[in-house]
Amino acid sequence: MADSLKIKVTIAGRSYPIKVNSVNEEEGMRKAANQINDLVSKFEKNYAVSDKQDVLAMCALQFASLIEINAINKEQENDKATKNLNKLSDLIDEHLNK
Repeated sequence: MADSLKIKVTIAGRSYPIKVNSVNEEEGMRKAANQINDLVSKFEKNYAVSDKQDVLAMCALQFASLIEINAINKEQENDKATKNLNKLSDLIDEHLNK
């Protein structure tokens, strides 16, 4: 899309202008900002953290670790699927060679 849309999102009490290229991208940005704000509130409520930078670092670690865990799980699922497909292929080859 040639025309970008300018939006503002608020994260941890600060407003940030962002350009997005589609309505879906806007929705994604707004949902992400809401998730960050929810996590900031959770960390501030449950831990004695007074510095916003520390809270935001904890949020970044939380989201980055979720991405890494999902990548590891996906890799493990792909390995398992590949092994199952190889077994199935072997069974088909075995059957066809009879």
